[in-house]
Amino acid sequence: MPREETTRTTTPTTGRTPVPTAASRPVPEPEPQGARASGAATRAWTTRLLVVGLVLTALNLRPAITSLGALLEEVRQGLGMSGSVAGLLTSVPPLCFAVFGVMAPRLARRFGPAAVVCSGMVAIAAGLAIRPYVGSTAAFLAASALALMGIAVSNVLMPVIVKRWFPDRVGTMTGLYSMALALGTSAAAGVTVPLTGALGGNWRSGLSVWALLAAAAVLPWLPLVRDRGARSAARTPAAPGEPPRARQAQAPTLRIARSRTAWALAVFFALQATAAYITMGWMAQIFRDAGVPAGKAGLLLAVTMVMGVPLAFVIPRLATRLPHQGPIVLVLGVCGLAGYAGLYLAPAAGSWAWAMLLGVANCAFPLALTMVGMRARTGPGVAQLSAFAQSTGYLISIPGPLLVGVLYQSSGGWGLPIALMAGLMVPQMVVGYVAGRDRTVEDEAAR
Repeated sequence: MPREETTRTTTPTTGRTPVPTAASRPVPEPEPQGARASGAATRAWTTRLLVVGLVLTALNLRPAITSLGALLEEVRQGLGMSGSVAGLLTSVPPLCFAVFGVMAPRLARRFGPAAVVCSGMVAIAAGLAIRPYVGSTAAFLAASALALMGIAVSNVLMPVIVKRWFPDRVGTMTGLYSMALALGTSAAAGVTVPLTGALGGNWRSGLSVWALLAAAAVLPWLPLVRDRGARSAARTPAAPGEPPRARQAQAPTLRIARSRTAWALAVFFALQATAAYITMGWMAQIFRDAGVPAGKAGLLLAVTMVMGVPLAFVIPRLATRLPHQGPIVLVLGVCGLAGYAGLYLAPAAGSWAWAMLLGVANCAFPLALTMVGMRARTGPGVAQLSAFAQSTGYLISIPGPLLVGVLYQSSGGWGLPIALMAGLMVPQMVVGYVAGRDRTVEDEAAR
């Protein structure tokens, strides 16, 4: 009798149904349909929150910079800044992005990317609320650095979250948050001056109002911070039954600095960031010095930024369909050279055309973000490449805006600064073409 039971439980006889016993259930009961529906609803809810969080976060990644660019002259007078100090102020963003951005992957592994991005939005809101009401240049720089710290970690983690949560929609999701980033950039540039007038003409009120947008961006991340499952955004979701730690252990350890593609992408990031922050910090001043009224100068800066709204959605989708992104890099570079030539020859007469051309050139940023997701195969690879390319790139870009301020003050005009901007566009095109080749950092840098 015992032998017969053993035969039933291990090798059932053909045509006979084994008697169900505790030993004959090695596989768990199927999950109830209601539980599956509940799990699907939870995943859909989490996905929607992530999309809303990504969009609101992207909206807050540039207003701290472009709102200041629109009111830079008023801030200089209010705080008694010289041209060189104002140039230093425009160099603070890439410095903070380089210093704090490299910490983002480590913080995400420890606390979860949702918690890090949520904290970043809190830092942005606090910095923007504080900085207009401090009484010295040093304190203004410190409060700006607090906001920029929040921007830095979010900058790095955006491609990481997209790669892990939307691996089959990298181009679409990168385009979506790049479009939101461009929209926030242009809105802050175009609305800050009239908004300041509506608030009584006080530049402090015009700058501090952007803290409200950052505070709103905190909200969608709060449920994801409480949900421990949201921390899995730091790694690719495991296959059924596979422990997440086992998946992490399979990821190769990369010596990212050995990758030529990583360095090309970092230098491309550096040069496009230099151009972007010079544009955001100084372009309105270039037009004002050419006789353009302050309101129109702010609007021209907004046009430059708003050009990136549709293009930031189109370019990543186009880039993911091409085996080599170099041709896109070259087209954007030619537009930049034409825009700088126009600023030099007839800044006021052709102001609208130059603003639009430079807006097209500034779309090198969403292209760079897209290439970060394409030049690595794995989640950990994207995290390392994103941190390396952005932190190294922003570190290299630091002298650019400062040098523009020094050249402007020493020469008394914009000829030399514009020549510098145009000169930097040529190597940007070269390294961007190299970074666009169809290869991955895992192949180049795996140990």
